[in-house]
Amino acid sequence: MDYLNKNKVNIAVQVLPSAKDKDSYDIVDSAIEIIQKSGVEYVVTPFETVMEGSYDKLMEVVKDVQNICYAAGAEKVMCYVKIQSVITKDVTIDDKIGKYSN
Repeated sequence: MDYLNKNKVNIAVQVLPSAKDKDSYDIVDSAIEIIQKSGVEYVVTPFETVMEGSYDKLMEVVKDVQNICYAAGAEKVMCYVKIQSVITKDVTIDDKIGKYSN
């Protein structure tokens, strides 16, 4: 059984690109654009972007995020990933922060 793809998971991704001749924020903007174009649910925060969906799809997005950082001029990328899954139900962004929405 593929437990990780049975239900939706949340994956938080933080990229810290480094480049001599490129602004790091511009590279991070490229990474966020990849997430936006992926079609997954997501929330951008000041330190990371949280995504919601199937494990395999989100890990594909994590890979794409790292690749776009290099394509955008990064010489080095630190990528931090946090994963939350629950065996019996979907993990949703709204369950965690929905009560704080205006």
